[in-house]
Amino acid sequence: MGVLDIVPAGVLTGDNVRKLFEYAKEHKFAIPAINVTSSSVANAVLEAARDIKSPIIIQVSQGGSAYFAGKGLANDKQQASIIGAVAAAHHIRVVSKAYGVPVVLHSDHCAEKLLPWFDGMLEADEAYFKEHQEPLFSSHMLDLSEEPKEQNIATCVKYFKRMAPLGLWLEMEIGITGGEEDGVDNTGVDNNSLYTQPEDVYDVYTALSAIGPNFSIAAAFGNVHGVYKPGNVRLHPELLAKHQAYASEKTGGKAQQPLFLVFHGGSGSTKEEIQTAVGNGVVKMNVDTDTQFAYLSGIRDFVLKRKDYLLSQVGNPDGADKPNKKFYDPRVWVREGEKTLTERVKIACQDLGNVGE
Repeated sequence: MGVLDIVPAGVLTGDNVRKLFEYAKEHKFAIPAINVTSSSVANAVLEAARDIKSPIIIQVSQGGSAYFAGKGLANDKQQASIIGAVAAAHHIRVVSKAYGVPVVLHSDHCAEKLLPWFDGMLEADEAYFKEHQEPLFSSHMLDLSEEPKEQNIATCVKYFKRMAPLGLWLEMEIGITGGEEDGVDNTGVDNNSLYTQPEDVYDVYTALSAIGPNFSIAAAFGNVHGVYKPGNVRLHPELLAKHQAYASEKTGGKAQQPLFLVFHGGSGSTKEEIQTAVGNGVVKMNVDTDTQFAYLSGIRDFVLKRKDYLLSQVGNPDGADKPNKKFYDPRVWVREGEKTLTERVKIACQDLGNVGE
């Protein structure tokens, strides 16, 4: 039995998202979540998933959403980020079924200052639900980890009460992911904030499970966004086992791993760290920095190799009158970035045991 016997191809919503994550937890694999900033990036991610017959998570950030809409649009009230996120969602919905794999369509970190972006996406979900009886997105993330715990949980509860009837999954973060990504800078936070305590995770579980089962927790275990010199970041994915054990004990021991956990700052992690995290109930791992570089590398190598064919529209080493259109056509060099990105996404899937599922 494979994943397509459990859930359909295309964008998943409602209980199908939970069924996918339950299947992943049971079969000890996790699904990479790749940030996309254009239809080109989204298509390359889908291509990778199709080639290895694996489910995939495609996500948009606030900044990435604005880029999807176009950097020429104003974003002072998050309007470009809302438009871009909605546009990305519709694109992914239209093309994903053709790739034949299950897709979780997700929005990434939303800090308190970005809640207008979250509200705009949620309004789009509600409008889509009225017409299609399911939300536009599969899931959204609230990241209020910089706020006091009580405020973090209360805000998540408020939004989850609105999301659950639509069939939306909620991802929340407790404990801070260090580093800097997409304009959110946590490089100066206290190291103690990078490690979440089991009691805090269980407080989240208690509050959200009273509303519904479709949620996950990004508990910090030393995570940092970006790629850093070995030794500069100390991940402790073994701590996640303590969260599961504590929650299991508190809930009567019926499930050994009652929590759906998320691994943030996955770029640059060792295979051993990833395997430990997956073994402790991680079902989703964010990968962005590595895939950004992979997309660049194909374009970079093409430009360096074909430099003499890209300096003018006519004239190259083959002759002064030879046209260069077949080299500078964006469909040529952008495709090279898609190819290298596709291969990097396959590696992320392999590292997480998410191949041929």
